[in-house]
Amino acid sequence: MCGICGIVDYTQEHESEALIRAMTQVLRHRGPDDEGVCVIGPAALGHTRLSIIDLSNAGHQPMSTTDGKLTIVYNGELYNFPDLRRELERSGVQFRGRSDTEVLLEAFRKWGPAVLSRLNGMFAFAVWNSDERSLFLARDRFGIKPLYYAPIADGVIFGSEIKALLEAGRVPCRLDYRALHEYMYYGMSLGPNTMFEGVRELPPGNYLRITPHGGAPVAYWSTENIAPITASDEDATEGVRTCFADAVRRHLLSDVPVGVFLSGGIDSSAITAMAARHYGGRLSTYSVGFDYERGVNELPKARLVAEHFGTDHHELRIAGGDMVEVIERLVHCHDQPFADAANIPLYLLCRALRGSVKVVLQGDGGDEVFAGYRRYNILHYERFWRLSASAALPLRGLLPRNLTSDRAFRFFHAIAQADPALRMAWLLTQESYETPPTRVLSSDVQQAIARTDPFERYRALQARLRHLDPVQRMLYVDCSILLPQQFLEKVDKSTMAHGVEVRVPCLDAALTSYVMALSSRQKVRSFQKKWILRRALRGTVPDAILDGTKAGFGVPFCYWLKSSLAEYMKSILLDPAVESWGMFDNRNLRSCIEDHLAGRRNEGILLWKLLQFALWRHSYLN
Repeated sequence: MCGICGIVDYTQEHESEALIRAMTQVLRHRGPDDEGVCVIGPAALGHTRLSIIDLSNAGHQPMSTTDGKLTIVYNGELYNFPDLRRELERSGVQFRGRSDTEVLLEAFRKWGPAVLSRLNGMFAFAVWNSDERSLFLARDRFGIKPLYYAPIADGVIFGSEIKALLEAGRVPCRLDYRALHEYMYYGMSLGPNTMFEGVRELPPGNYLRITPHGGAPVAYWSTENIAPITASDEDATEGVRTCFADAVRRHLLSDVPVGVFLSGGIDSSAITAMAARHYGGRLSTYSVGFDYERGVNELPKARLVAEHFGTDHHELRIAGGDMVEVIERLVHCHDQPFADAANIPLYLLCRALRGSVKVVLQGDGGDEVFAGYRRYNILHYERFWRLSASAALPLRGLLPRNLTSDRAFRFFHAIAQADPALRMAWLLTQESYETPPTRVLSSDVQQAIARTDPFERYRALQARLRHLDPVQRMLYVDCSILLPQQFLEKVDKSTMAHGVEVRVPCLDAALTSYVMALSSRQKVRSFQKKWILRRALRGTVPDAILDGTKAGFGVPFCYWLKSSLAEYMKSILLDPAVESWGMFDNRNLRSCIEDHLAGRRNEGILLWKLLQFALWRHSYLN
C-alpha cells in the first residue's frame, strides 16, 4: 500500500521537483519503506511505498515503461496480477521484476482503459503518457483506495489524501456548502464533493483522462449494470462458499506475513476460517478490547473462533487514555470532518500493532454485499412497516417524549416517506426530522446551504435503480454511498496513518459480481440477515457465531460528551474564536449542549459532528 500524488500544469515546461517532493513528503505515513518522485515536462509524480509485493528495488515508483512513454504511480494491490502477468508473458512482454505495479503498467500499455474491467483488487493509480501529454487517473469499483483531485487553470492536482493537494498551494481553502449540508445529516460528505470547494473525489468505478483541453470522470463499472443471476438455493450456497474461499485465498497474496482483524462477527470469522485453511503457516489473528465505559467486549467470541481454527491469537487491551489527542489526530488523518467514532478503536489498534504486522484482512463490505443491517430486513417487509407507520404517526402527540419514543418515531417517519430516495436517506441518518441538525447553524449559513440538497445523491441513485426491489435497491445504494464514504474511508485513513495495509476480501471483484447478482430473497429471508452467507458457512464457522447477534465496536462518544469530554467540547464549541466564525446559532448551540449535559435529550450525535467540524475548520480554514 502506498501514497500517490502529482501535478500537471500545461503552462510549465518543467514542473517543480521541490514542489512534488513536498507533496510526497506529507504522505510519508502511507508508505514509510521507500519514496520517489519524477518530473516529465509539465507533469510531476510522487510516490511513497509500503513494500508488500516484490520488496526489491524493482518495485520502486514512479515506474516507467522501457520506452519511457508511460509512467505510473499506483496505490493498491491486484490479487489477480499473477494471471495477468502470465497472459502478458504469452503475448511477448518481458518483466524486470515481480511487482504487481509492473504488471499493471504493462497491462495498461496493452489494453488501455479496457484493463480496468480485468482488475481484481483495490487500487488508485495515475499514468502519464508523454507522447499524448495526458494523465489517466482511475479508482477501484468500490472505492477501497481514495483518490482526490482538483482542477487548476491549466491542469490538475491529485493525491491519495487532500493534504497532498493543499501542500501544492494552488487549492483555495474555502468551505463547500453542499458538502457541509450533507455532513450535517450524515456525518460525512457523500462525494464527489469534499468539504474543500474545488477539491473532488474521483468516484468509485470511474476513470478520468486529463488533456490540455480538460477532462471529466467516466464510469467503467456501476451497480446499475449488474445482471441478475437466477440460481437455486443449493447452487447459490455452493457458489457463495466457493467464491468466498477463493476471495480470501487471493487476498493472502503477499511477500510479508498476513494477519486477520478478528472481531468475532460473521464476516471476520468467515475470513479467519478460510485464511487458516489456505495460509502457508500458522495464521495470526488480532482482537481488541477497550477500557471504554459502556463499550462492547467481543473478545470472548473472537477467542472462541481463534481456538476453533488454531490461530496464533493476540488480544490487545487498549486503554482509552487521553481521547483528546486521538480525536485531534484523526481530524488530520481524514483531512475532512468525519463523525464515525469507530475510527478511534481502529486507529488505536493499528497504532498498537505498528511495526509488528504490515498486512491485515478485515471484514468490511460484508454487511453491504450480503445484507447484514436491520434495515434490509425491514425493507423486505416494507409494506407491513409502512402500514404500521401510517397507524403510529398520528399518535405522536399523545405519547410521552423520551429516547425510546423518539427513536421509534424517527424510524416511522423514515419508512413512511412516499419518495423512495428520502426513505433510504432517512433510514440512514440518525437525525430527527422534527429537530433538523441544521438548526444549530447561523441564519447566513442556513441561507447558503438552502441552495443545496442533502438528499441529491440518494435521488440520483433511486432514479437509476428504480427497477429493483426495495432490498436490492438499498444494498446497491449502500455500496455506492455508505460503503466508500464512511466505512472504507474509516478503514483507509485510520490504518494507513500507521502504515498498516488492510485488505477487504468481502469486496473481491469475483465474489461481489456473483453475490450482488443473487436475488434479495437469498440475502434476507425469514427475518434473518445474511441468509445465504450463513447457509454457506454452516459447518465451517461455529454456530455460536453464525447465530449470534450483530455487535461491533461500542464507542460511547455520547456518554463521553457529558462526562470526560464535556469540558473539552465546551472549550471548543463555545470558544469566542469559534463564535466569531459566524457559523453557528449560538443560542441553539448552547441549548443543545445544555440539554445533552442535563440528560433532557441525547444530542450526542449532533454535538460529535459539530466538535469534529470545529476542529477541522480551525485546523484547515483559519
